[in-house]
Amino acid sequence: MKSIRQLGTFATIVALVASLSACEGMTTRQRDTVIGAGVGGVAGGLIGGNALSTIGGAAAGGIIGNQVGK
Repeated sequence: MKSIRQLGTFATIVALVASLSACEGMTTRQRDTVIGAGVGGVAGGLIGGNALSTIGGAAAGGIIGNQVGK
């Protein structure tokens, strides 16, 4: 169980770093979506402690970031 949590956390960090390096050519809405997904993934991983909560948090954060970027 602990290894799944570590894998989810690592995947979230890698995705966040990769997305931040690609933000240069993005619109404001796209950037807000990516940032929301990253923050949501980290929050989901910390709250739930498993891969499913990390993925769910990233999805929810992406949706919220997309709507805020309108």
